[in-house]
Amino acid sequence: MIKRALRRLDPRAGARRRFTNFVRPVQEFVQTESAGAVLLMVAAVVALVWANSPWHTHYEELLDVHLGIDLAFWAVEGSLHFWVNEVAMVLFFFVIGLEIKREITIGELSDPRVMAAPVVGAIGGMLLPLAIFLLVTQGAGAEAREGWAIPMATDVAFALGIATLFAKRVPIGLRAMLLTFVIVDDIGTVLVVALFYSGDVQVDQLVLTASLVALMLVTYRFGVRSMFVFAGIGIVAWAAILDSGVHPTTLGALLGFLTPWRPPVSLEGFVRTARQLLERFRAGDEDPETPLGHDQVVDSLLSLSELSSNAVPHVDRLEHNLHPWVAYLVVPAFALANAGVHLDPGGLGEAFTSSVTWGVLIGLVVGKPVGLVAATWIAVALGAVRPAGVTWRGVAAIGLVAGIGFTVALFVGDLAYTDAELLRQSKIGILAALVIAGPLAILGFLLLPRVKQAPLPDAIADAAEEVTAQ
Repeated sequence: MIKRALRRLDPRAGARRRFTNFVRPVQEFVQTESAGAVLLMVAAVVALVWANSPWHTHYEELLDVHLGIDLAFWAVEGSLHFWVNEVAMVLFFFVIGLEIKREITIGELSDPRVMAAPVVGAIGGMLLPLAIFLLVTQGAGAEAREGWAIPMATDVAFALGIATLFAKRVPIGLRAMLLTFVIVDDIGTVLVVALFYSGDVQVDQLVLTASLVALMLVTYRFGVRSMFVFAGIGIVAWAAILDSGVHPTTLGALLGFLTPWRPPVSLEGFVRTARQLLERFRAGDEDPETPLGHDQVVDSLLSLSELSSNAVPHVDRLEHNLHPWVAYLVVPAFALANAGVHLDPGGLGEAFTSSVTWGVLIGLVVGKPVGLVAATWIAVALGAVRPAGVTWRGVAAIGLVAGIGFTVALFVGDLAYTDAELLRQSKIGILAALVIAGPLAILGFLLLPRVKQAPLPDAIADAAEEVTAQ
């Protein structure tokens, strides 16, 4: 009754409720990233300390532990490092694909007028670091220049995690802009990995992979909704793409993007059927002690539960179920497996004489914020509009936090370099960028003014006080 009274007092309550229903999944995503960023940092520190401790051989032995699957007709075997990078990270990119689908469908990327500034800014934030890296490594040789895409990346967990820590200083428009930046950055990473960091393409395996993806779409079209069926086909598709020369994470992002947005049951159908089930529930609840009444209550509740499940879009359901696993397990495991760089004083000094280290470091710490802010300014000058409440100081804060590449940068570096020393130099540059860009990003958000909360209408405020008093 109180809620109905409040809705009558405030005619905008319905619109506010619909807006809340829209932003809640995004809030859950950001909040999970905030907690995941802490675990990510802990895993990275553990890897660094372990790799530079007297027990570093145990760290290396752990990563070299071999695990395999042999089904007689198909077998795969690899080190623990392989299973983390080639298997677990497929799930990471699958969740990224889901988030891309959300943003393009109903998020910031669905409105060209709103998305212009952050999209152009994100492109500038990728191109300038690339140019800086190639400029710095100009005389280092072709193999060293293979890491050109490393400083293009932004770590989603750190970026959203730091923004969430300063939520009171980040207006909704700035949060939406940051989310758009990282999503466009992720799209760029997926394209780069698919186009430039894949091996010799085996056409037959790639055709098989494409056929399995098409089979999933046809199966869904014919009414199959079981996630076990799609997971089974997806695993077979992963096995096919593993030998195709295209990196498996590309498949993960593609399947996430192709996940259907519309739920099996429309909201109108849900409301209509739910009312019928509630009437059945009330009828049984009048005499729940009898077998007939009990069966009516249980049947209506089970049917209502299934109906509610079918009314949730697949994108939301999968993201809600998988994102905690990715944030709390996959990404920390990746950090543990890839951040363990040996930092002996002599080797560390030698790394900072390497153009690869400096190319990555300058590309991330300088290229990302400068490229992002400059491109956004150009977009606005040409007619794009910044979201409400977004100042240039806020855009600069986003640019600073974009300089943290870490997870995705480490991933691209592992694909770019087969030479162990070049890989080590790139990792040192990535870690140094984290040490520099992290505090700068925190300072950037600290310098933002607190977001002023809009006052409630007098009637709503009085009603809220009355409810609190009761």
